[in-house]
Amino acid sequence: MAWFILLLAGLLEIAWAFFMKQSEGFTQPVPTAITIVLMMASFILLSISMKTLPLSSAYAVWTGVGSAGHSSSA
Repeated sequence: MAWFILLLAGLLEIAWAFFMKQSEGFTQPVPTAITIVLMMASFILLSISMKTLPLSSAYAVWTGVGSAGHSSSA
């Protein structure tokens, strides 16, 4: 279950990065709000997964999923 939560946290990282770009420097209110909510959800899910998984593994997977998503959407 922790791995699934971690994968979801990584996918949310991709989503908040997308909306952060859409916020145009946090000047657009709706994308800014979505960015903040998704960012908080991603960090919360990451921390939940780290209750079971080692920090080094969880962080590596979380950033890896985010990096893979960012590079494919560029």
